Amino acid sequence: MSDTRTSAEAVPDFELPNAGAGPDRFSLSAAAADPDTDAIVLLFQRDYHCGNCRKQVRAIADRYDEFEALNATVVSVLPEPVGRARSWQDSYDLPFPLLADPETDVSDAYDQPVRFGVLGSLHDLVGRMPVAMILDARGGEPVVAYAYEGRMPADRPEIDDLLAEVRGLGDD
Repeated sequence: MSDTRTSAEAVPDFELPNAGAGPDRFSLSAAAADPDTDAIVLLFQRDYHCGNCRKQVRAIADRYDEFEALNATVVSVLPEPVGRARSWQDSYDLPFPLLADPETDVSDAYDQPVRFGVLGSLHDLVGRMPVAMILDARGGEPVVAYAYEGRMPADRPEIDDLLAEVRGLGDD
């Protein structure tokens, strides 16, 4: 069971090292300022070892052209050091940014849920839950248009649902 919500809430800007496609350091404000970007899909991952996370980024990569056709940039945020993010990139050759957030500053700023209290905060493998968020970047200042908070490690939105939400941005 997930928590899905929509709002027009402004989000904190951030800059993180990027092991994937794009600039060495990814800046949210720079991505949002790109006139060819209408939406930014943020995928907050659990950790390096998470099989569901790996499956998700590979599935998104397989359909990335559909996101690009909608002027949407997908960005995966991994709560790990740059070296581990590079290992994913070396394995999967992702066509989108793969950001390293080793101190979980960005994940925490975006309220990525952590279960099991102190134990969960010490060990992301048991505590950190996946989040998918779509930011509407059409106004230059990105705002949350959609958020999906997983309640279990495998609880993630379907790719078709993410694409439908991005398409829906043009309806308002």
